[in-house]
Formats: sequence, C-alpha cells, structure tokens
Amino acid sequence: MKTLPIADCRLPCYPEACPAKPQVLARGRGQGLRNSNTHHSLLVTRYSSRGFTLIELMIVIVIIGILATLLVPRIMDRPEEARRIKAKIDVKTIESALKLYKIDNGGYPTTEQGLEAIIKKPETSPIPKNWKEGGYLEGSSVPKDPWGNPYYYASPTPDGKDYEIISYGSDGEPGGTGKNADISSRDIEKD
Repeated sequence: MKTLPIADCRLPCYPEACPAKPQVLARGRGQGLRNSNTHHSLLVTRYSSRGFTLIELMIVIVIIGILATLLVPRIMDRPEEARRIKAKIDVKTIESALKLYKIDNGGYPTTEQGLEAIIKKPETSPIPKNWKEGGYLEGSSVPKDPWGNPYYYASPTPDGKDYEIISYGSDGEPGGTGKNADISSRDIEKD
C-alpha cells in the first residue's frame, strides 16, 4: 500500500487512517463529524524530537557523578563486612561439627588434635572410639577464614571453657580493632 500525504498532515499517512481526516466519533445531541488530531499531534511530536541536547546529557552525567560520589564509599566497605559475616558463619559451622564430635566421642578434640580432628580421625591421644567415618565437616580440609588464615582452636581454654575458635581478622594477628578485630566463638554466642 502506498502512503499518500494529506494536505493538513505533514506525515505520510494512509488516507483511511489519518487522524487529521475528520471521523464520525458519535452521533446524537449535536455531535456529528469531528476532527481528532490528538493522535496525529503525538506522532508529530514523537518524530520531531529525535535525541537529547548536549545540556540534557551533561545534566545526566553530573547527576550520575554525584550519585557515584555518594554511593561508592558505602559499597567499598561492604566486602569487609561480608568477610566478617562469613567468618562468623564458618565459626558456627565448625561449632556444630565440634558438638557432633562430642556427642559421638564424649568430649571435644584437644588443642593438639586441633580442628583436623573433625575432618580425619586423630592419631594422637585421646583417640576417639566412635569417630564418624567421613568426618564431621564436609571437605577434605578445615576451611580457612575469609582472609586466608587458619582458624585458631583451643580446648580446653585457659579460663576453663570447653573450646574457643578464633579468626584473627584481616591482619591475622591477635587483638585489633575495626576490620582487624578478632572474631571469637565466645563473642558470637553473645550476639
């Protein structure tokens, strides 16, 4: 079908469907033929604004820059927070494995046996009699903390607790504050 321009219309339209052509919308009470240019004016507006001006683009770029300035510092702290949360989850998982070990063997592994005792049967005294084949924790090795350091384990602790599991934080050294603060099974119990 060939498009033919209509005298009132700047756009190529089909004569039957051109909104500039008068159409009968309704009959009765003084309504007869009426010109419906609403659709036509929207088409003209749509075709006449084909892009953004340089000013509009500059405003958008400035707004994106302001948002980035405000949000980037908040996003940059999130990985450290995620590592601390993962360390707490790891400590809880190791605690669960230690509790299963105690149920089967009547006590926790000693400090000398370490956390390896929940992965493979200890060969140092006291040797567990009911050690579960396959271990108490999935995997072939004890997980490291999110910073790549081994978890510290003591049982019994110097102050008489059954055990303590510690991640020394991002610096890998005992003590510290902020991102270097230790994550201990004792502190997790308090949370």
